[in-house]
Amino acid sequence: MAEKLTDRSVLEPLRATGWAEVDGRDAIAKEFTFANFVEAFGFMSRAALWAEKLDHHPEWFNVYKTVTVTLSTHDVDGLSDLDVKLAKAMDKLAG
Repeated sequence: MAEKLTDRSVLEPLRATGWAEVDGRDAIAKEFTFANFVEAFGFMSRAALWAEKLDHHPEWFNVYKTVTVTLSTHDVDGLSDLDVKLAKAMDKLAG
């Protein structure tokens, strides 16, 4: 089971890649922009495989070539190591 993140310094590398803490809740978010809808949808499909592997599913929204992702762990009512792992995986998938 996931545990609530206590060491916030692990967020620093994510901030450097565009992730930001969400105002009013213990979550991080990032907007990914791709060349077109097919690339955006492909990213979501690949990210879904990682999410399923981690048993940790993102909140996300897609319009055309843009995918907006919010990560938080509902079981701990805030950020956990699962959010950090999924954010890093998404960054790699997005290239």
